[in-house]
Amino acid sequence: MDWDQFDLNPKVIAALKKADIKSVKEILNLSGADLQRLMKLSSADIQCLLKTVSHMLRRNSMLTALQLYQDKDHRTSQHQKLSLGCSVLDNLLKGGIPLVGITEVAGESSAGKTQISLQLCLCVQYPYKYGGLESGAVYICTEDVFPSKRLQQLIDQQHKLRADVPAEVIQKIKFGNSIFVEHAADLDTFHNCITKRISLLLTRGMVRLVVIDSIAALFRCEFGASDSVTKARYLQTFGAQLHSLSTRFRTPIMCINQVTDAVSESEAAQCGCSVVGSRVSPALGITWANQLLMRLMVSRTPQPERPPGVVSHHTGSMREMDAEIEIQCCDYIRSCQHCERSLHTWM
Repeated sequence: MDWDQFDLNPKVIAALKKADIKSVKEILNLSGADLQRLMKLSSADIQCLLKTVSHMLRRNSMLTALQLYQDKDHRTSQHQKLSLGCSVLDNLLKGGIPLVGITEVAGESSAGKTQISLQLCLCVQYPYKYGGLESGAVYICTEDVFPSKRLQQLIDQQHKLRADVPAEVIQKIKFGNSIFVEHAADLDTFHNCITKRISLLLTRGMVRLVVIDSIAALFRCEFGASDSVTKARYLQTFGAQLHSLSTRFRTPIMCINQVTDAVSESEAAQCGCSVVGSRVSPALGITWANQLLMRLMVSRTPQPERPPGVVSHHTGSMREMDAEIEIQCCDYIRSCQHCERSLHTWM
């Protein structure tokens, strides 16, 4: 048992390891007095340990269908979604992304994947009535450095991007203080990150959103063509761990994925989630696709040039690009739909 995953005083964790207590079962099989004598801790520390352990067991317990039906709060949160901060996208997704499950955003370079994810890291901090979860986000970078400049520009423009939220509400939110950044360049670091560090943040209630940018980068150089079985096992393991975190803490998992060119027209036609008019498909294949609850395919559509004499009115660092994004939603409930809207980006 990895006691570091529990929200316990470091003194208690050290005492558990020194007493060679290796499982929750051992703790529950001992009386409070026995634990106090064995671990050489105060009665208050032992009570805190027992409370933490029992709370963890209750949270992971199974529920009957009758209990789920009678639990109105659970049913309400089950249908709650996290807003993307855009009415068009929220209408497409019928409220936003689900709280439980893995949502993927896939597309070519510069399609707007990171922009959507950064905006989501801000949206999660808004009050419930404005589509947020009143909590922070953790952003895991697997290849590039965290785009802190783009994030700050998004924060500065929240009063324009979220016109539906009163200005005084936006001013009270300290957006930059609630986004935790992790870097994981290899599979071992990533495994340690999601099983220990992220789990601890979720246990303490500091975050309610996990963003991975990107999931494909972890597997690009680790495996060759002959390692497909091992690669599939890693994908299934990581998928199961992410699902466990999402279910346990009712936290949406957002994974950014890259795309690969389709080899032939017949293969492109068989890919039901490819963007219309392009010959690309999401990376990592069917093994990873089976781990997803919902996939969003994004692409950039160039716009006609402005007529001579027409000037774009923009100020500061904000500039509207002559492009649109097309988002295709592919999930387990309904057929694909399309949504287009102007994309604002910050250079």
